[in-house]
Amino acid sequence: MPNDPKTKHRSVRVSDADWADLGAVTGSIGSDRGTVIKELIAWYLRLPNAELPERPSAGRSRAK
Repeated sequence: MPNDPKTKHRSVRVSDADWADLGAVTGSIGSDRGTVIKELIAWYLRLPNAELPERPSAGRSRAK
């Protein structure tokens, strides 16, 4: 059976720099963009047992 994900693909607009940084820092802590985004959504919606995802150390993120 071809790729049969359990959820639909969604699109959001994110700057290239932010997307690249998110990929770099999530990879450096053993995660990925999709997982972190889903964890943030669950936390924002106050879903049961939802917690904020792990954040990279201050030195790993781009200063704004």
